[in-house]
Order: sequence, then structure tokens, then C-alpha cells
Amino acid sequence: MPALRFSANLSWLFPEIPDLPGRIEAAAGAGFRYVEVAWPYDSDPGEIRAALRRHRVGLVLINTPPGDLQAGELGLAAVPGRQDGFRDGLEKAVSWAKDLGCQRIHIMSGRVPLGAERQSVEREMEETLVENLTYAAGVLSQAGLEGLIEPINTRITDPRYFLNTPHTSLIVTPRLSVRQDLYHWQIMDGNLTQNMSSCFPLIGHVQIAQVPHRNEPDSPGELNFMYLLHLLRELGYRGHVGCEYKPRGEQI
Repeated sequence: MPALRFSANLSWLFPEIPDLPGRIEAAAGAGFRYVEVAWPYDSDPGEIRAALRRHRVGLVLINTPPGDLQAGELGLAAVPGRQDGFRDGLEKAVSWAKDLGCQRIHIMSGRVPLGAERQSVEREMEETLVENLTYAAGVLSQAGLEGLIEPINTRITDPRYFLNTPHTSLIVTPRLSVRQDLYHWQIMDGNLTQNMSSCFPLIGHVQIAQVPHRNEPDSPGELNFMYLLHLLRELGYRGHVGCEYKPRGEQI
């Protein structure tokens, strides 16, 4: 069975360190050989690149830009009328990924617009998402990069996020992979053994955190990570396992 490779999610871990290069150094010091980050775009790419090289750490995943956070956006792929913004953000993500040697980009679908009922906009948002993902698949293929989408739970984390269940993510995935965050999957659907096994051919990245408080995998909670990680190895998973959780203390 292949060994699992863990990556430190620097948007969550080492929160006591204010800058991304410093968190890269901390991750390397903690034994991580790989890192991931949601949005590196406020940092200096040269400093990030130098820190990765200096500490012999690989960057394995970034997200597309979220859009206008102050306006309540969290991704644009499923948001009607924001196709131009989505394409601009995708172009930016591709440029950063290639510059930093990162092979995977998480394409954020976004939220149901404020004031709208999910059922009333669901069809239009799904059509927009498929349109944008089809476009993104072509761009990423040409760039030699892998695109991923991720369902985010709407029960605890984000009630308005459009893509919210493992099954929905499989329906709207043209030529892309799925990011399997076991925290979100457990909250929305459970049945992890079956879902992990049936969805496995499309899984391009895995993330872990304990349920319900999103702390370390070995903290008290619902999930048996010894079993789940062993299952990943049995399935033949060869990607990375992202440690995306809220540390209970200053150190992981």
C-alpha cells in the first residue's frame, strides 16, 4: 500500500505566525514536507518561492481567488453574472500555481446570493457552475495543472455555500477532480466508507479534521482516523492529505 503524504494547511495551522514564509518555515520545522494554502495572493510570490526552496517544502494546493469578500463572496464559479470575474481569478491562480510549482487548484463554487432562496436559483447556479468548470478544465489542461472542486457543509460552516454534498460535486464535475474534506463529508452525509470507496476514482486531494469542532484528527470526536487513513491506503490513494484544522494550542 502507498504511504500517505501529509501537507500542512497554512491558512489554518501556525496561526501565531503572521506571514506565509514564516508558516512555511514552521511547517518544515514540524516535519512537513508539503504545504497548502487557500489564498497566497496577499504575499510576495518571490518570498514564498524562496521559503519553499530554502526549507525544501512543496506547495501542493491553492484556491482560486474568493472574489469580493466584503460583499460576501466566497468563490465565483457558480455565481451567475460573475463569469468574467471567475475567468480573471482563474488566470491569476494559474499564474501563481505555475510560478510556485503548485500542481493543483481548488475552484471555489461560491455562495447562493444574499436574499435568494437556494431552490429558486439552484438550476441557474448549476448551469453557471458547469459552464465555468468546463472552461476551467480546458485552461488547466493546457497549463498542465489539476483542478478540484469541493463540497462545503452548509450545516455548520457556511449555510449559503452552493456546492454542499459529495453527490452534488460528482454530478457537476466535468474533467476535474474532487477535494474530499472528511470534515465536510461527515457532517453532510456520513457513510464515509461507502462514499470514499465509490467516489475514489475522482478523489484528487483529501483533507482531515475532527468532527464536530474541526480540531486535530486525534482530538475527541466522531471520526476514527486510524481506520479512515488505512482505508485510503487500501484504496491506493497516492495524493496528499491536507491537515486543515483549528489547532487547540499554539502548536499542532
